[in-house]
Amino acid sequence: MPSNGVELMPEPSDRSILTAVDSEAEGYAGEAYGLSDQDAKNLRRPAGSFSPFIWPYGAVGASASIILMLLFWPLLQPLITAYLPASEWAYESSKLSDLREEGLDGSGIKVCIVDTGIDPNHPDLEDMKLVGFRDFYTFRHTDVRDVSKSHHGTSMAGLLVANGSGPLDGIAPNVLLSIAIGLGPEGTTGNSIRVADAIQWCRVTQQVDIISLSLGGPFEATNQEASRSVSGAVIDALDAGIFVIAAAGNAGPDNFDVSTPANVEGVISVGAYDRFLTPWSNSSVGSEIDPYTGQTRTWPNQKPEVLGPGSFILSTVSSSKNPPYAYSTGTSDATIFVTGSLALILQDLSDRGLVNLSESQDNRIYQVKKALAESSKPIGGQIGHDQRSGYGMLDAMKWRDAIEDGAVDW
Repeated sequence: MPSNGVELMPEPSDRSILTAVDSEAEGYAGEAYGLSDQDAKNLRRPAGSFSPFIWPYGAVGASASIILMLLFWPLLQPLITAYLPASEWAYESSKLSDLREEGLDGSGIKVCIVDTGIDPNHPDLEDMKLVGFRDFYTFRHTDVRDVSKSHHGTSMAGLLVANGSGPLDGIAPNVLLSIAIGLGPEGTTGNSIRVADAIQWCRVTQQVDIISLSLGGPFEATNQEASRSVSGAVIDALDAGIFVIAAAGNAGPDNFDVSTPANVEGVISVGAYDRFLTPWSNSSVGSEIDPYTGQTRTWPNQKPEVLGPGSFILSTVSSSKNPPYAYSTGTSDATIFVTGSLALILQDLSDRGLVNLSESQDNRIYQVKKALAESSKPIGGQIGHDQRSGYGMLDAMKWRDAIEDGAVDW
């Protein structure tokens, strides 16, 4: 509303309430205020009287505040982060908390993470059971480290194996962990041959039970049959009975398909949901068509398969930071939640003699994916598979029960 020719007139019942009126309007008589008519008139003031403060002083003040926040953020962040809560909503909504309350910690399960490496000096990672490290970036195999400026690998590993000395507990802190540097400092897939070699190392040398890939790239039709392609390395791992869990990607919702290698049929492709239990806005959607065969994808291999917690997840970063923790968001984090869940489930079923991971069984991958599709929590009125939310949100307890029911078919 233009302020020219407009005045603010106090209401007699409460003079803090102001009504905008035309300056020529007669207004309330003085007796309504217990004043003379002239004194009542003097109570009114131009509506534009605040504008000299709002502009320029208010605008200048707001701008100065923003600049000061940016300048002093490095000093303020440690003070703020130290009091920020861990992401308990993620553990509770996925029912991981229930599994961990049974005393499961991933003991005996071999997991390989292909990422940017790991910071072994982080206080939360001092007790990790690191059984293998390989550097496919610079081939400095004895120098255990994280090559990423964003500490992506350390963050993903911390979600899995943090010892609880800080504000978070790892999902499966006692897994036998192998780390392969397959990504460079940029933290993206980049060199697909490097990633493929890292996956092959996990399979051949480390002989792991689960390969966790919080990474992804575009579909490369020219490389899909190459012996050192990412998809080829993943297929070899699946054929060996190794579970492969990969990020769907952060390119949604207008992308064409989930990332490579999440687009490979036997892989568990993981999207993300947020603290409101809705699909995260940038979680990639899947295509109905398998790019490798040109055929329509079928249950339980439609993409993505499941959503895991992936919004504002607290985890570990470089030990040189103070504090060495930060929040991250994306399908990378969600992938670790699914990886950790499966590690706990396999520990439980192995300890009870229901499954034997030392024996290669052709039906293993299908049975676990079938159980995942059956146990995931539908979102809203979802029926069946959805190209954005998969078969639903992760429910670790129901997934364990469904795998147990089908373990006789392994």
